[in-house]
Amino acid sequence: MCVKHVVLLLMCLVTLPVLGQNNVIDEVVWVVGDEAILKSEVESERLNAQYEGRKFDGDPYCIIPEELAVQKLFLHQAEIDSIEVSEQEVIREVERRHNWLIDQIGSKEKLEEYYNKTSTQIREMLRENIRSGLIVQRMQQKIVGDIKIVPADVRRYFKDLPQDSIPFIPTQVEVQILTLEPKIPQEEIERVKKTLRDYTDQVNKGEIAFTTLARLYSEDEGTRRRGGELGFMGRGELVQEYANVAFNLQDPSKVSKIVESEFGFHIIQLIEKRGDRINTRHILLKPKVEEKDIEASLMRLDSIANDIRSEKFTFEGAATYLSHDKDTRNNHGLLANKSTGTARFEMQELAQFSQEVAKTVEKMNIGEISEPFTMINSKGKEICAIVKLKTRINGHKATISDDYQRLKAIVQEKMGDAKLQKWIVDKQKNTYVRINENWVKCDFKYPGWVRQ
Repeated sequence: MCVKHVVLLLMCLVTLPVLGQNNVIDEVVWVVGDEAILKSEVESERLNAQYEGRKFDGDPYCIIPEELAVQKLFLHQAEIDSIEVSEQEVIREVERRHNWLIDQIGSKEKLEEYYNKTSTQIREMLRENIRSGLIVQRMQQKIVGDIKIVPADVRRYFKDLPQDSIPFIPTQVEVQILTLEPKIPQEEIERVKKTLRDYTDQVNKGEIAFTTLARLYSEDEGTRRRGGELGFMGRGELVQEYANVAFNLQDPSKVSKIVESEFGFHIIQLIEKRGDRINTRHILLKPKVEEKDIEASLMRLDSIANDIRSEKFTFEGAATYLSHDKDTRNNHGLLANKSTGTARFEMQELAQFSQEVAKTVEKMNIGEISEPFTMINSKGKEICAIVKLKTRINGHKATISDDYQRLKAIVQEKMGDAKLQKWIVDKQKNTYVRINENWVKCDFKYPGWVRQ
């Protein structure tokens, strides 16, 4: 069983209440070791899968209990091996999942109404299933962790591949960027601060709820629908300026002073503290950039680009000394693909980073410097930029010389899956399994469940 499938099932568990639960006559359908799998669990998972849009290649009433049984094999071994996950990891995933649910259903209040539970109760409902999912993941990593891939393995895999099975590598590019942030007038900053002070006064006087103001006016798209709620976070997960104020708040009924961060200006309200983690809500406002200041930055970038083209200095030097983008400045402007750990982007990946950058690069030649353009950066701010197309590798069938790392990752995954499959088959042989007679005729992925 592929790792991602095992984890997915556990992470999705209890996403939805079991509709019609009272109409299901519960019974034990499987026993794995000393763990029972109930009919109600299977039905719950089927409904979850339906909600998530998962498609089954076969009968879900056969597939789901087998997946649950496989999970129990991993969990049993994890207990033997004393594999644990930290409470921090669990809480972080609980908050991520809880916030996802709120986004799906529309609001915290609607979620509570849907489940007929408080947010705290919903989090507790998620906690153990998420903990199990993380433990399964950790156990699988341990099983495959000693796999070492050497160049000979990759060459052998590639040599044995039929021509029509050789992976196609989409076009990849390496891009350098130089950005300038247009100057924001002081009067605009004062306007934003005055607005936030007005919101604070309204909340402190009891005229309106902080959550209502956040839904109406906050410019943080990720939290606005949740009334500005971030979920439980540690100090290191928050920008420093925000954390410094948030962790000093004591009274949930009060609103913080105005906080400036790289995202804009915030006011914060404490919800709850739990040890070294904190749950807050906030309202974010971003000062607006005037058109004349954008034009000034674009003109400056145009001048810089012309100087680079005339070889007065290099793009690398200009990015290092002039760019406002701290993430790329120390790497000569070169964008890093965080998902691969390289500087190469497929065009789809580049579009996820920035639609504007992807559209610009698509039409460029290698070594070309773009015309200045505007874009929204990862902090949600409008900035001005020029880019240089450093490298383009056109789409092609994979080769050892050009795509070794990609092929190595494929081999690593295949060997890991094979090892997990073998582990499951071996574990089956040494684990007590009993299946309800009404469920034994399934076409199982692992036939060893039913013993003659």
